[in-house]
Amino acid sequence: MSRPPSELHDAISLLGAVAERARGGTGRLVVVRGSTGRGRTTVLEAAAEDAAAQGMRVLRARCSRADRAIPFASVLQLLGPVPEFADLAVDGDERATAAGLWRVLRSYAERSPLFVAVDDVHLADEASHRWLVEAARHVDRLPIALVATERSQYDVDPPAQGLAHTLSPALVSTCTLAPLSPERAAAKVRTAFPEASADWVADCVRIAGGNPLLLRALLDDLAEGHHQVVPESAAALYPGAFPQAVQWMLDSAGPGTIEAARTLAVLNEGWDHRPFAGAEPADVERPGGPDDSPDDEQAVPQADFLGIDVPALLAELTGTDPVRVAGWLTSMTGFGVLCQDASGRARFGHPLMRDAVLTAVPVARRRAVHRATAEAMLRHGASTELIARQLLLSETVDAPWTLPVLQDAASVALREDRVDDAVAFLRRALDEPLSDEGRQRLLTELGSLEYAAPGSAAGILRLSEALRLPGLPQDRVRAAVALGTALTGRGRTRAGVEVLRSLYGALDDRPDLVRILRQAFLQLSDRDQLVRHDAYKRLAEAAARSPESISATGNAFMVKYAVTAGLTSAPEAMQRLRGLLAEPADPLSEPYLLGTAGSVAQWADELDEAERLVERGLAGQRPDVLHPMQAALLDTRLDILAARSDYARLLAQPPPDTEHPTNAHAHTVTALVETSRFAEAERLVDSFDLRTAPACWELNRFLYARGLLRAASGDPAGALHDFLECGRRQSAREVVSPVVTPWRSAAAECHLALGAPQEALALAEEELRLARVWDTPRTVGRALRVLGAATGGRRGLELTEEAVRLLREGPAALELVAALIALGHRLTVSGESSRARDVLREAARLAERQGAVRLRDLAEDALRAGGARRPTTRTGAASLTDSERRVAELASQGRTNGEIADLLHLARRTVETHLTHSYRKLGIRRRGALRSALAGKDTVGEREGAR
Repeated sequence: MSRPPSELHDAISLLGAVAERARGGTGRLVVVRGSTGRGRTTVLEAAAEDAAAQGMRVLRARCSRADRAIPFASVLQLLGPVPEFADLAVDGDERATAAGLWRVLRSYAERSPLFVAVDDVHLADEASHRWLVEAARHVDRLPIALVATERSQYDVDPPAQGLAHTLSPALVSTCTLAPLSPERAAAKVRTAFPEASADWVADCVRIAGGNPLLLRALLDDLAEGHHQVVPESAAALYPGAFPQAVQWMLDSAGPGTIEAARTLAVLNEGWDHRPFAGAEPADVERPGGPDDSPDDEQAVPQADFLGIDVPALLAELTGTDPVRVAGWLTSMTGFGVLCQDASGRARFGHPLMRDAVLTAVPVARRRAVHRATAEAMLRHGASTELIARQLLLSETVDAPWTLPVLQDAASVALREDRVDDAVAFLRRALDEPLSDEGRQRLLTELGSLEYAAPGSAAGILRLSEALRLPGLPQDRVRAAVALGTALTGRGRTRAGVEVLRSLYGALDDRPDLVRILRQAFLQLSDRDQLVRHDAYKRLAEAAARSPESISATGNAFMVKYAVTAGLTSAPEAMQRLRGLLAEPADPLSEPYLLGTAGSVAQWADELDEAERLVERGLAGQRPDVLHPMQAALLDTRLDILAARSDYARLLAQPPPDTEHPTNAHAHTVTALVETSRFAEAERLVDSFDLRTAPACWELNRFLYARGLLRAASGDPAGALHDFLECGRRQSAREVVSPVVTPWRSAAAECHLALGAPQEALALAEEELRLARVWDTPRTVGRALRVLGAATGGRRGLELTEEAVRLLREGPAALELVAALIALGHRLTVSGESSRARDVLREAARLAERQGAVRLRDLAEDALRAGGARRPTTRTGAASLTDSERRVAELASQGRTNGEIADLLHLARRTVETHLTHSYRKLGIRRRGALRSALAGKDTVGEREGAR
């Protein structure tokens, strides 16, 4: 026999001492107790070998369930064939038989001291059990060491009376084998795998749960392959000693425990199920993590999570005693086989253990358990998501409660931005019997969510199926709008708007729904030049024939068109839109009205108002139904951040992973340029092949952004190409106003850099003419600055000074910086060096506040060129604007962003922007540091300028 493990030495020594006493004539009963796999048999065999080596005769018996029906089967196995008692009848009078067998044992003891080893005495037949108990009463006067091993573990099935149950403690010694401590288990793993990582070792320890048999089997399996990580599936160990050891351990436990263990494994499967690989359950703290400890686990109340008594649920599913189930859960958790998650739910310590337990459970049985679990959890008042996770793995239920549970779980997942989970719940809902109307609504929701998956065609297929089904008119319109939006988003604008147009005739009796289709048509048409031209032409003709037939939203679209066409001013447009917003709102039309008004308000530099409109519009959007205005509202939100030069937020989230450039990519490129991260901007630009990009407004925005990058990188020729191509495409769309992409000003600056002042002058003059039509400080100030550069001389200086004066009145801080830099150049050329340095220092300070690294560097370069030894960059409390100081002071007093927004009548996002700028200027990162930073003096750094 191989050397027994060190943790069993104490038990073997105890049996050796008992054997020594027996050799001296004083016997004793010793019961070695422990759960399956703890090493009872190993201890017994080692002690028996030692006893034989000391001259004792060893009698062995190994009890078995198969022999329990045969009286005295275990004793006869122990005593072996006895020729002189061949006529002993074991099927007759039990008392006489027992007496005869006792005489046999005594006769053996008279010849030699005995070591009587009975393994698994809990499986002995009843007659043998009674005989062994009676024998234990008398061995103290004989040279007999009677040693029995007995399984001792809390099982769901009530235990039978143990061997020593009726014996006096003076007659029996009990030795209980403890589980492996985590330290001992880890040492064994490291002995077998010296190079294993700490996480790998911890996984092995957690899987075995202190059971030497399971640990040995697991290590044997892992030694057969190259496992970089401990697998979570028993199939990875196939054929594997570990799964067999788990099944043997379960078989030893009895039917009640087997059923409880397998049912718990099925429950865990439902709790942990995630439709996409790599996702951790949101409410689960994986056992064994850095913050995990036995004390923490025990502190979590096991009996209740979300109002459910877990032992009662498990007992109900298995038809067993809840008290016994609760005790079994506690016992297995103490051994380490089970643990508790953050919600108090019992689970197997590692997925591999759970999978090994499930190996023998057929799929049909598992599905039936998941269904029964879902029904039981519904009765117990569990959350819809917990119930839905069981339904994901069940068969079709066909019950009235199933669909509402799955749909509600999907809604919860969407509110928590877990789109993959929502998709899984809705896909499962499709398996239930549905009416045509219900199936249409479900397909519209599911298709809308699946559309968001990059490169997936499933969403469009679902939406197409939804549109083909008969249903209520409003549901068909919703499906058509979602499908049209999806097709347009995939670059198939004409197919998308044709879907909408195809329903016009079928809805002659529902002019309200036709109006919604036309509004969606107008919004989607913006992505195709020809479709847009035709859509707005028809709208204008209808307005001319019958003005009263045009809704408030239709009129808002006309205002937006007039703005981009350079036909109206900002004050006129906003006055008109505010009047339209004041009219009674049609709930179905409201998103179009809010989105259109928000876009125009952003162009008009009414940024707080634009933000309120956008947030109000987004609040009304359903995340599970595609809507043309959702993307438009999100784009306007980005436009507002760009108008505020809030590069930190623009760069906080990476742009979407799409085949073609979007508005988000254009803003990201611009933000990277303005923060002098040119290499990153280059990589982003180079990631797209613009030759394959669909001709739409987003491509035009991206061309403009690429032009800015090329201009800032010293490639005016390449930049000029991009700006002129952007302008050509915009003009073809009848978008001539500089409110969207001021390509003329940008191209004029490139012409100047390339030595073509006449071309620059023509573009700058046209830009100013169009800017004065729109009449906002941002557009007019920018045009004046560029025209001043193109004009030159005293007149150029006057135009630039006018630009600075105008831009001081508006919110376009970076346009003001650019104008100040231009003014500094003009003053330097005019010989007013002192005044030029003051202007350039102001530009540098303002650029520093805004985080505009590129412009700050330009201002500082101009200062050095003008004779300043070091440019000035001012930070600290004195650098805050009045608005930033008011917000920062309220925040330092403990006010929340929402409270500050209410007190100052600002949008919440405006408050956040002011705080972001304040943190940068004050050199802090935490809200708690505001008070001391505001109390400090203005910091003038090492870059203080000198004349």
